[in-house]
Amino acid sequence: MTNQVRVRYAPSPTGHLHIGNARTALFNYLYAKHFDGKFIIRIEDTDAKRNVAGGEESQMMYLKWLGIEWDEGADIGGEYGPYRQMERLEIYQQYVDELLEKGLAYKCYMTEEELEQEREEQRAKGQVPKYAGAHRHLSAEQIEAFEQEGRKPSIRMRVPNNKSYTFNDIVRGNITFESSDFGDWVIVKKNGAPTYNFAVAIDDHLMGITDVLRGEEHISNTPKQMMVYEAFGWEPPNFGHMTLILNEERKKLSKRDEHILQFIEQYRNLGYLPEALFNFITLLGWSPVGEEEIFTQDELIKIFDPNRLSTSAAIFDRHKLKWMNNEYIKAADTERIIELAMPHLIEAGKLPNNMDAATREWAEKVITLYQEQLRYGAEIVELTELFFNDSISYDEGAMDVLQQEQVPEVLQVFTDKLIHLENFEKDAIKQQIKATQKETGHRGKKLFMPIRVATTGQTHGPELQTAIELLGRDTVVSRLHNLLNQLGA
Repeated sequence: MTNQVRVRYAPSPTGHLHIGNARTALFNYLYAKHFDGKFIIRIEDTDAKRNVAGGEESQMMYLKWLGIEWDEGADIGGEYGPYRQMERLEIYQQYVDELLEKGLAYKCYMTEEELEQEREEQRAKGQVPKYAGAHRHLSAEQIEAFEQEGRKPSIRMRVPNNKSYTFNDIVRGNITFESSDFGDWVIVKKNGAPTYNFAVAIDDHLMGITDVLRGEEHISNTPKQMMVYEAFGWEPPNFGHMTLILNEERKKLSKRDEHILQFIEQYRNLGYLPEALFNFITLLGWSPVGEEEIFTQDELIKIFDPNRLSTSAAIFDRHKLKWMNNEYIKAADTERIIELAMPHLIEAGKLPNNMDAATREWAEKVITLYQEQLRYGAEIVELTELFFNDSISYDEGAMDVLQQEQVPEVLQVFTDKLIHLENFEKDAIKQQIKATQKETGHRGKKLFMPIRVATTGQTHGPELQTAIELLGRDTVVSRLHNLLNQLGA
């Protein structure tokens, strides 16, 4: 086995990139880069019924969007290819033949109906269902009879008796399984396709994989893969099994759980930044030294320590993700945030697809106004609602402000000053707010809150004078007049 660290992410092309799978890929990527090793993508496509057209391309696209690159794979090649399992069937067959020849595997002709009956009888006795070995020692005559019936055999691994399989898990320490826990398991299905545990062990060995990081649901697969390694006299890789990701109710993430978006594509479409998602996912089941939580990809590669992989389940905190994405948005170039948010305003019908230069310049200023508070791109539609509404509806908090006794005076004076303002820009508007303060004697919240609520409909928001400029003279004066009429001023 090579001394260089070699790890792999091996997705099935069954659809979109899930958060859990993205984490597996990300941890393997960080592991490889931290130890100056190689990160390999291998496509496990032997379960044809589950494969989805475009599934492989979708996985690759969103891994790249996250910032994950690989050293070998079906798309870029490498010296250990092919990197799709269905292109490796001849390779698997060589090893199947060798196991059959050594008597370490055998053909099983039991039908699915017979196997199900066996399982039902075991359940009735309170036993854990497993294959009992009915065809473990078939005679040549029995095999001939089954062949004459037209039965198609599966091929089963002959599990050793009274043997322990122990491995030192990178995350969990020593884990032991007994061979008696398993019946002779299928390595080749009746249709000739290799099963997962057989193919993955062959591939990991031939591709020189040194370390296998994957989800904890694979723990029970590990002894089966160790049996394959042992059968051929190979050294198994190091195994590490990451804990589950739970929702905020501490239940396992389910694809039917609509409270949490679970596919990377959904986050991209909502306007999350890939580096924020990369950072957030890294902290699902791994923790750095210290309290800092915001890291660049290079920093994460440098500080990644597999010994700090958590033994406790990771909690997917939606609010933390929004907070983290906001931190990245605040630090990003304004031009990038404009490009992130603009499509959402267009899609919502707030802006035309082919806007003129003046409209685009105005829209860019509106978006820039919210960069500090924007948590994801699509949120711009809700945040900027005040700029696209002809009328304002005041909530309870706004009405509390407007019912204060000084409000009519403040708004009347401010309206008069805006009407006669030649240059309707933020600096000039700021001067008129100060002039209103001087004329009315009202200052602080008694001055600013009525003006903000009257012009924007909100009790808090972006810089007031800039918001008023972008709303435009006609809209602002109209809102002020309408409100003064309502107040009977």
